[in-house]
Amino acid sequence: MTCHVDVVIVGGGPAGVAAAITLARAGCRAVLAHVLPARDPRIGEGLPPTARGLLRKLGLLDRVLAAGHRPSHGTLAFWGANTPHANDFVSQLQGHGLQLDRRGFDAMLRGAAHEAGVEIVEASVRVERPGEPALDRPHRVQLREAGRTLTCRWVIDAGGRPATIARQLGAACVHYDRLVAFRLRLRARSASDQDGRTWVEAVEDGWWYSVLLPNGERVVAFLSDADLVDRRGLLTRNGLLAHLKGTTHISELCAQHGYRPSGQAHGSDACSAELTRASGAHWLAVGDASLAFDPLSSKGISSALHTGALGADAILAHETGDAEALRRYADHLRD
Repeated sequence: MTCHVDVVIVGGGPAGVAAAITLARAGCRAVLAHVLPARDPRIGEGLPPTARGLLRKLGLLDRVLAAGHRPSHGTLAFWGANTPHANDFVSQLQGHGLQLDRRGFDAMLRGAAHEAGVEIVEASVRVERPGEPALDRPHRVQLREAGRTLTCRWVIDAGGRPATIARQLGAACVHYDRLVAFRLRLRARSASDQDGRTWVEAVEDGWWYSVLLPNGERVVAFLSDADLVDRRGLLTRNGLLAHLKGTTHISELCAQHGYRPSGQAHGSDACSAELTRASGAHWLAVGDASLAFDPLSSKGISSALHTGALGADAILAHETGDAEALRRYADHLRD
């Protein structure tokens, strides 16, 4: 049996949830499909103070602040000099940032979407392209693990950097560099480390960052161009830890508190990228699926929340007769 809904959102992170909540509150019947990966590389992510306004607009700020994430009071950067450059959030009107328990953060967001009336389905998705310019022909969406097929008027790709759905629907992804990231969790026997700032340190072949997670673990991450590093070697537990010794300040911080690896090293793509087009015949992309930034910019979650809500607004405007809404959305992302 095939069921018809207004919108299927693919991806259960901040971008997908922001779109889903915005649409559901406008009366749309929305289904959010997501898959919980067995190995989740999204660790040690900071929520900057500027994201508070986006969360407040979605009605989620108080819930996030009460969820036990670790306060982040700024960044400490060693970039081209041994003297640190400090960016203290206390001087910002929005207040402090947060170091997130990312799994818990995303789960909380999906819970809020469910409360807003969004149907949440744990399933991977395949979309049958309806063909352009046949705008009145619905998308046919297979929810694989759920064994269901939906038809819908709109599809939103919120599935992250792979942009799988957008590429199925005719877009292509343009990569502007070959930046890759390698991450390792560290754990200490004592809780002597209470430095909640994001540490950043440049080295000859890239740069590192480190943050203290809510559970007391510290994450170290190395970012470099894929041509400059031995990826296989860095993905070993001791390989990335040995490379950390090339830093001065972050390695000293870790040694001071007796940190040791608590898991395996993981790698992921971290390049700057965008789609050749962020919207098409009754579909659009949001978050990292539409455009992704170098992690040094700290734009990831803020951009996801912003583009998710903005993409949903574009769909709502289109449905009320604004034929230029999708084009303006895509132009805004390009700008």
